[in-house]
Amino acid sequence: MQTIRVRTTQNVFIDYPLGSVGDRILGHLIDRVILILYTIFVAAILITVEVETGYIWLVLLGVPWLLYNVLFEIFMNGQTPGKQMMKIKVVRLDGTPPTIGDYIMRWIFGFVDFYILSGAIAIIIIAMGGKGQRLGDVVAGTSVVKLVHQEQISSDKVFVAPEQEYTPTFSQVINLTEKDIELIQRALEANRDQGNIQPVIMITEKIKSLLSIQTDMPPVKFLYTIIKDYQTITAA
Repeated sequence: MQTIRVRTTQNVFIDYPLGSVGDRILGHLIDRVILILYTIFVAAILITVEVETGYIWLVLLGVPWLLYNVLFEIFMNGQTPGKQMMKIKVVRLDGTPPTIGDYIMRWIFGFVDFYILSGAIAIIIIAMGGKGQRLGDVVAGTSVVKLVHQEQISSDKVFVAPEQEYTPTFSQVINLTEKDIELIQRALEANRDQGNIQPVIMITEKIKSLLSIQTDMPPVKFLYTIIKDYQTITAA
């Protein structure tokens, strides 16, 4: 599966699977079906009540077709109903959350992608670009990724159970937060499941700098020790 590397706000690289062209096409078709059903439903009501005012028809039928994608992406955190069903989502490549301006730029250039250049050209750009980007994504600095199910992490799963008489190695871990520990656990999982050592190395350096720790302990062992120390100290 093709992936894309995104730098998070913690300066850690995470590999996300790209939303495939097929997923994006199906998501687009689902959204169009929703719009068609909406149009039929609203038109039937307007005909039934004999509404003849043109601007009412325009507002109730035209505006949703025009603003559907951008409004849903803004209010559904990078997803439309079609994207949600296909488990894909718009993200920024620099790891920061997409802004309203980013969604608007994608929407504006969507007219170029799908109408001026035709949808076929947009598909070719996505397939050939290597980052899953159509023209609107390139301008906005975004891409569309596949959401991989992540099991909800509880404290029992995040923390490594220490021995009963375990003595913490690094007392400085008291200055860390549970979010810091969860990020460490994610980096260890990436190394274990994907063989990606880079997040482990970067987080190790960040933790050493943050807590003023000097040690030659290997990065993986160091992070497991940090987790174990944190559990022991916070449970005391």
